[in-house]
Amino acid sequence: MRNSSLIVMLLASMLIGGCSIFGGDDDAAITPAELVKFKQQVTIKREWSAKVGSGNQDFRNSLRPTADTERVYAADHEGTVTALNISNGKKVWKVELDVQVSGGVGYGAGLVMIGTIEGKVYALEADTGAVLWIGQVSSEVVSSPKSNGEIVAVQTIDDRLFALDANTGDEIWQHDGDAPILSVRGTSESLVTDTMVLTGFDTGKLGAFNPDNGSLIWESRLAVPKGRTELERMVDIDGEPLLVGDVIYAVTYQGRLGALSRGTGRSLWFQDSSSHHAPAFSLDQVYVTEDEDAVRAFKAGSGQPVWTNDQLFLRQVTGPAKLAGTVAVADSEGYLHLLDPVDGSFIGRKKVNGSGVSAPMLSIGGSLIVQANDGSIAAYGIK
Repeated sequence: MRNSSLIVMLLASMLIGGCSIFGGDDDAAITPAELVKFKQQVTIKREWSAKVGSGNQDFRNSLRPTADTERVYAADHEGTVTALNISNGKKVWKVELDVQVSGGVGYGAGLVMIGTIEGKVYALEADTGAVLWIGQVSSEVVSSPKSNGEIVAVQTIDDRLFALDANTGDEIWQHDGDAPILSVRGTSESLVTDTMVLTGFDTGKLGAFNPDNGSLIWESRLAVPKGRTELERMVDIDGEPLLVGDVIYAVTYQGRLGALSRGTGRSLWFQDSSSHHAPAFSLDQVYVTEDEDAVRAFKAGSGQPVWTNDQLFLRQVTGPAKLAGTVAVADSEGYLHLLDPVDGSFIGRKKVNGSGVSAPMLSIGGSLIVQANDGSIAAYGIK
């Protein structure tokens, strides 16, 4: 459990989440924003829905759906992993592993992968759900394992990156990210290609590794810790780096959004920003959901700010995703919001689930896959 005490970790988690722990009249004045009224320009339609297990309790942010070209894969905290037909949501297979799942779901090269509280990694066959192997890493997994068919990359809560053999689950190499005393609960999603494993660490550094042997190809610092307290100095990278062509986009908590060269890690531009969600890209713009739930757009080529929508203040908004030419975010009350990519104004809204949405949403073609906190999952489009 890192180098800090459990009490400090819990306190930091509550502060980061915008939650009051002290009560009183002063804290009661800080409330989530009321929804503003606007003229609906698009209609959000549900294409299909399904149940994929129980609610995800404290692991809502780390249990995300994933997909290949034929199926959507989802899991719940109690170890139920389900594959659904991507076109109609019908169940293809379901496996009950009876383990406490804390990270996933990841997909790559025919493998569906999850991680557990005990640091185990399960690899399932995508076609059938059969368990192919079970690997072991150093500690709890709260991100999605990824694979290129040769290795499975897994980052653990103690800020270590592991490469496991994709055929056996045996460890090939590991890298210690040198975790700071205090950090946000969460770890970066790795981006895995045939030639590179790209991962962000709690130190605010982004590293590119040779997938075969773990040697460091390059390392770049997105943000420098500032402040006198450990809480002020947190600069974690918790969202998955975004690769668009030969440019990598990544953002830190209490730090910066940056664009870097894929080949060398050379910085192309930086902008002050703070987020623990992955950025999104569409229409030559990069979108970020920041700390207090403002959604911001930046020009992808220069980093110049384009717009900010701060009308979802403290509504616990997910990271952005694209849906048919719009920017989509969901909130803790279960509303799906669509924003105009030109100016950030609201153009569509629908309450999709009363339990709320915390997991990152998944864009597939003209559809958006949304997993709600009660364990239901649905696909949405625009008509």
